[in-house]
Amino acid sequence: MIKVTTLLAAGIAVAAGAANAADSITVVSWGGAYTKSQVEAYHKPWMAATGNTVVSEDYNGGLAEVKAQVEAGNVKWDLVDVELSDAVRGCDEGLLETISIDDFPAGADGTAAKDDFLPGTFHECAVANIVWSTIYAYDSTKVTGGTPSTIADFFDTAKYPGKRGLRKNPKANLEMALMADGVAADEVYEVLDTEEGIERALAKLDSIKADVVWWEAGAQPPQLLADGEVVMTTAYNGRIFNAVASEDKPFEIVWDGQIWDLDLWVMPKGAPNKEAAMDFMKYSTGTEALAAQASWISYGPARKSSGALVGSFHNKPELKMASHMPTAPANLTNALQNNFEFWADNQDQLNEQFNAWLAK
Repeated sequence: MIKVTTLLAAGIAVAAGAANAADSITVVSWGGAYTKSQVEAYHKPWMAATGNTVVSEDYNGGLAEVKAQVEAGNVKWDLVDVELSDAVRGCDEGLLETISIDDFPAGADGTAAKDDFLPGTFHECAVANIVWSTIYAYDSTKVTGGTPSTIADFFDTAKYPGKRGLRKNPKANLEMALMADGVAADEVYEVLDTEEGIERALAKLDSIKADVVWWEAGAQPPQLLADGEVVMTTAYNGRIFNAVASEDKPFEIVWDGQIWDLDLWVMPKGAPNKEAAMDFMKYSTGTEALAAQASWISYGPARKSSGALVGSFHNKPELKMASHMPTAPANLTNALQNNFEFWADNQDQLNEQFNAWLAK
């Protein structure tokens, strides 16, 4: 962490001269352990350097609130942490400010930003900060029937009895259901692009529907496990890692069938504090800030130059972070990358079908 701290100081010095003093920006993210990692790695250092203030707000994802603010001409949010399909869709609908990779600083090793960001992590209206995944996890003290190891095991309530936690959203649920039903990871979106494929996924979800506890916010799955309300739940991998690393919870992650994705910063069209918000965006996606965040939660940095700086968990030197990242080779054996184009095109229709299925 000495190296990261030193480089952070250098990055702060650059940031300090770039933003106007005494600005206040509103930064919206997903809450819980994830926002905590951003506060420690991004907000606090940037505020200390610039004298500016970051007002942190939480939301549950999607574009509804951004769209409402932009269309009303009353934008209150400066930056929002979104999933990739929402970033693409928001840009296409004119809801977001455009950004240029040429305006972003080089990596700490001198690599130009356009070559330093991982492929697919910089877009016309968005810049990624992390690689994360939806996995499922279980409480090792509550599961009976052996050790779950495949995505099919999540759907096997005969062998592994007990309640299941699922996000109240078609995204990830439909893909996981198809993989559990025997569809190869590289064929999932081809199957899901047909009405028959959607019905197949919903039929698989039907097999556990009576045992499902639905969640909406990222902080809920580890709490559902901790409270004994479920024995298994889908979750964001960093939330489960944090519960284990920080709270010594007896939770285990199953990486088989993981769906990995990106989270990105976007700026709503007409953001009230554009200059300061842009400065924060550049700072928080710098080599050092991204590496610092990875010491708080097990999400992979979006810059190549950050990789070498990722070390241990912030308060446990013995806990090395590399093997806990979604992108660790051992965790990618049967993984699926979220197809952002598919979801950008089909989110509304699948939301309707999913909600109709829920109401049955």
